[in-house]
Amino acid sequence: MILGITMGDAAGIGPEIIVGAWREIVRQTNSQAVVYGHPEILQHAAKLRNINAVITEIQNVGELLQQSAASDVVSETCSNVLTIPCIRCGDKNVTKVPHGTVDARTGDAAYQAIIRAINDAKAGIIDAIVTAPIHKNALNLAGYHYPGHTEIFAEHCGVKDFAMMLYLGHGENIRSEYGLAVVHVTLHTAMKNIFEMITIESVLAKAKLIDDFMKRIIGLSGRKPRIGVCSLNPHAGEEGLFGTEEIHMIRPAIQQALAEGLNIDGPFPADTIMVNAQHGIFDAVVAMFHDQGHIALKLLGMHRAVNITLGLPIIRTSVAHGTAFDKAWQGTAQTGSLTEACRIAAKLAASQ
Repeated sequence: MILGITMGDAAGIGPEIIVGAWREIVRQTNSQAVVYGHPEILQHAAKLRNINAVITEIQNVGELLQQSAASDVVSETCSNVLTIPCIRCGDKNVTKVPHGTVDARTGDAAYQAIIRAINDAKAGIIDAIVTAPIHKNALNLAGYHYPGHTEIFAEHCGVKDFAMMLYLGHGENIRSEYGLAVVHVTLHTAMKNIFEMITIESVLAKAKLIDDFMKRIIGLSGRKPRIGVCSLNPHAGEEGLFGTEEIHMIRPAIQQALAEGLNIDGPFPADTIMVNAQHGIFDAVVAMFHDQGHIALKLLGMHRAVNITLGLPIIRTSVAHGTAFDKAWQGTAQTGSLTEACRIAAKLAASQ
């Protein structure tokens, strides 16, 4: 199995969390991995974190397969020296960008890495993609007008029915043995736009996507994923007193999902549903907008959360945090989310 890891914005924490997590990534996934990014920047990040690493530039994944067998990669977890293969993406000007700054050069390099990884995944050259964070403004300054990773992947994979999902595995704050997933009906858009975007069809589509994902996580246990649906308005609208979206959009979508065989319930007030989900009543939650899902799940496990794009023909996971320019290149960025994103990517690839 081969994981492709995109470096993200070079001015952010992506390079240092990749080198910082590399040993754990190899150990926990038992896989080979390759970085799509800049060898010089990765080498600088390794020096920053006092990691004894050799960054080897390769032209394609075929070179990786020629240079090392799977057993060699696994044994490296016991070595003092890490060997990190890297496919160069973008031009050398990216190395001149000051740390922690928004720049078109890093935006362009990050985009080139994403597209190269997508093409390799679509061709079956790599088994999954794990993305380090990009800066949306840098991406737009470079001429790529996307709200984020999710929309890039959807467009280049030719899909229209897709969703961003956050996932937390079983742990101290998550009682369900299968973890907790949260999918978003609306995503990177202004709050004023979400009311027209919440329809019976959009809520139903996201419920079906998260049901399919959790079936893969639950596996052969013999039970259906338990899905809870958030309301949009306070107190689930109070029967129309605080809004009618629950009556006209969300409840009909739930009824349709039930008719199609999903184990789903709601809508529940957003300020209580995550408490129930945390305690294992639900395996998955359908949130109506970005912050409704993100804030709750990140409070439960900011540094373990994983971002997964649903509906793609390829596997893509990501860290659940941003470029953190205020903390970048200080050698202190936490690596847990990247390690978990790689572990989940490998698990999904193995289940195909």
